Amino acid sequence: MKFTKWISITVASAIVAASFSLPAVAAAQETKTIADETIYDLLVDRYFNSTAENDYNTDPKDITQFAGGDFGGLIDKFSLITDMGYSIVSLGSVFKTEKYDGTMVTSYEEIEPHFGTADELANVINTYAKSNVKVMVDFPLTNVSENHEWAQDPAKAEWITGSSDARVQWDLQNEEVQQALLNSVVDFVSSYKFGGIRLTNLGNADTEFINELISAIKEVNEDIYVISNEESEATFDAKYYSETTEAFRNAYKNVNQDSSNLLTNIEPYANGEEAPTQLMLDNVFTDRFTLTVEAYPPTRTRLGIVATLLLPGVPVTQYGTELIMNGEAGAEAHQLYNFKTDEEMIDFIGNVQTLRSQSETLRDGGYKLLKNDSGFLVFERYSDTERWIVVINNTGQTTRFDISEEEIGTGKELRAMLDNDTIRMNKNGTYPIVLDREIVEIFQVTEEKGINKGYLAALAVVYLLFIAFVIAIIKRGKKRKSQQQ
Repeated sequence: MKFTKWISITVASAIVAASFSLPAVAAAQETKTIADETIYDLLVDRYFNSTAENDYNTDPKDITQFAGGDFGGLIDKFSLITDMGYSIVSLGSVFKTEKYDGTMVTSYEEIEPHFGTADELANVINTYAKSNVKVMVDFPLTNVSENHEWAQDPAKAEWITGSSDARVQWDLQNEEVQQALLNSVVDFVSSYKFGGIRLTNLGNADTEFINELISAIKEVNEDIYVISNEESEATFDAKYYSETTEAFRNAYKNVNQDSSNLLTNIEPYANGEEAPTQLMLDNVFTDRFTLTVEAYPPTRTRLGIVATLLLPGVPVTQYGTELIMNGEAGAEAHQLYNFKTDEEMIDFIGNVQTLRSQSETLRDGGYKLLKNDSGFLVFERYSDTERWIVVINNTGQTTRFDISEEEIGTGKELRAMLDNDTIRMNKNGTYPIVLDREIVEIFQVTEEKGINKGYLAALAVVYLLFIAFVIAIIKRGKKRKSQQQ
């Protein structure tokens, strides 16, 4: 038994030693723009219940009611988010609300007591910051509860232009309303060290007013990101296009899908013409991506997430995507997070995110499209110091793609980061990439190193140890047989 254990340890050590001969990814760079970030979008109430002290009038069995998730739960289960490598956690609205998802806000000052206290929210922000993770929250401009504190003030009756479904709409053209919202958002941002604000329910607000809000927020903190989940001409740090989200959903719901619209709002940013686009398969206001899937959901999700993570833009992932959560928009899509997680999916996302976080080129480098044909997508991310080739084979068959020497260069090789394969130039002067169906691979372009001597040496050690082990077993068997005779 001792000899067998020694063999196992030695073999493992040899393999680990061999891994050091693989190409190193470029050192991590300091985050400078929102394109360097990845956003994990969740609902506080649906994440994790840390304490029962704030669980008044909750019913986890009724999907339309508060379930008990709170700020303490965001800290208790923080490691799951960091394991997947997300750098921004979006909490939705945290204002006092009549609905679990924060869509019926009753105040622009008070924090929802089901979630916790103002001090507990600050603790979440500070705890996350220690791991370089920012916290983003929503600020709804209109469509709030008819019981909102402003709506209850007779002096503000003219601020309301209409109501429906127990919600009121502010007159966002009214200068008094604009000033009140401006003061509220500034006070809110000044009270907490947020990393981002998402302006929601833009209503009939004009671009000029939204830009005023953005400027006021950035005067409080110039590093804070300001985005929206609606289309707007305002100067948000990242744009949102519903057609882009729809294009991703359609492209990855099955194999061999039309992907011609996938890059419509991506290439303008890649060409330096616009702010980056938010890239997502779904969000907390849509049907789940899984609902549209026509084939094996985990594979569909894996391919789609990689596309959002590595194409130029700002990746946004809805909580539970890694669990292949399903449901129609609303409460059915807002299931309680099941922490019996799919470790394989979480590890996969974490591995891709590790490459992205350690390579400024993968986050914010140059971009060149090499092929985009019915699900087979090949593109390049490059800089003065690095070059990467990303291949997503969302087709129903093994597919080959040849990259010319002119594109890659002489004396280079392609090192696969997910599969540990190496591709070298063939006699035809091309680098042949062959990928099985429904597979993604990320290649780093490196100088050709020839045979990996370290790996072969380690492999030789493994074989020698195995042979020694077999010989020892045989000798031991002969000795035992001789003693018995």
